[in-house]
Amino acid sequence: MINMKGKHIYLRALEPEDLDFIYQIENDQSVWEISSTITPYSKFLIKQYLENAHKDIYEVKQLRLVICNTEDLAIGLIDLFDFDFKNKRAGIGVLIKDEAHRQKGYGKEALELLIAYAAVHLDLHQLYCNVSEDNKKSLKLFKNHGFNIVGLKKDWIVINGSFKNEYLLQRILK
Repeated sequence: MINMKGKHIYLRALEPEDLDFIYQIENDQSVWEISSTITPYSKFLIKQYLENAHKDIYEVKQLRLVICNTEDLAIGLIDLFDFDFKNKRAGIGVLIKDEAHRQKGYGKEALELLIAYAAVHLDLHQLYCNVSEDNKKSLKLFKNHGFNIVGLKKDWIVINGSFKNEYLLQRILK
């Protein structure tokens, strides 16, 4: 059994009580670039999403977990998305909500826990992620966890009217 608990954080399923936390993240325009969001989300839509969050990854092709610190405070999210059981792969993304909680190793621990879960429980062969060319901290995080840059998507995303390149990174698990 894979432990979803690290030294400084643990991962848990979404709960109805996470409504305000998810609402704040989904409506924070500073992170829209990461999630390819272009419009705000209502609390009604997020409530509906949370009501369906219990569904199996094999059905919805996604798993979103809350990153909590040792004081049980929700500090971020980590996702598996585009889950492809046949080809044994999924995308992975991590977000620490507040600047005060960044650069403390929480994202690192969360990534380690979810990589282990994906390999053992989901029997995945590979994980991939998409990281903006100028997001040096995320590039370092994923590279330090065995992800390799396998491509550069030129002019892939538009931010404030300017095109940005995005790296595709991949990690073969087994």
